[in-house]
Amino acid sequence: MASSQFSLEGQTALLTGGTRGIGQVVAIALAEAGADVLLVQRDESVKSTRDAIQKLGRKSQIYTADLSEPQSVASLVPKVLADGHQIRILVNCAGIQRRHPAEKFPDSDFNEVIQVNLNSVFTLTRDVGAHMLTLDPSPVTGRRGSIINYASLLSFQGGFTVPAYAASKGAVAQLTKSFANEWTSRGITVNAIAPGYIETEMNTALLDDKERLASISARIPAGRWGTPEDFKGTTVYLASRASAYVSGHTLVVDGGWMGR
Repeated sequence: MASSQFSLEGQTALLTGGTRGIGQVVAIALAEAGADVLLVQRDESVKSTRDAIQKLGRKSQIYTADLSEPQSVASLVPKVLADGHQIRILVNCAGIQRRHPAEKFPDSDFNEVIQVNLNSVFTLTRDVGAHMLTLDPSPVTGRRGSIINYASLLSFQGGFTVPAYAASKGAVAQLTKSFANEWTSRGITVNAIAPGYIETEMNTALLDDKERLASISARIPAGRWGTPEDFKGTTVYLASRASAYVSGHTLVVDGGWMGR
């Protein structure tokens, strides 16, 4: 049956950025497809995503890590593996945004964005990928693992007042291709998802700017901004057997923005 192609039954996913927005919805979607989900958070105080996953009858556990601190990121995967988890799915969804005019953009904000949005993605992809390479192919997905990185429209465009974010997301798309070139033949697919303009807290500044909001909205062929729910199916697809021949790809989910 075609529906079985999307099953994640018995798989374990590790996901960053799951406390809110797209990451939260995606974490729950993975659980709905049958996966257990390990959540990477800055602290354990926000438990709503974990609780929602457990209510679905799936296992979920919170691991704390500060993605802005390289050492915290480096220690994460060894800690998860020491607990006996076998990770088949990695979703790098966490990200931060800083806005300043280009001529005033501070080094500190630039470096923080690059650390969270790019460096942590590299470290987690490298470390989880190394673990996946030791696994036998899964009878559910037919491969050793699936890695999904969240990119952006700014992987392709420059944006305004967001040079750090654009730089980080452009690099995420290239990083995805690089890992895919080495690992696809060894049973690990590596892909990215590039959200368009989505109604989340990260875009509050744009949503509150009436002129920018009108300009952006007028260009979206779908006639609306996206919502986190628009990423449930695409993420499950890239994690499942249904996408077995897809790797090194950046899937744009933007209501048609890039086609205009």
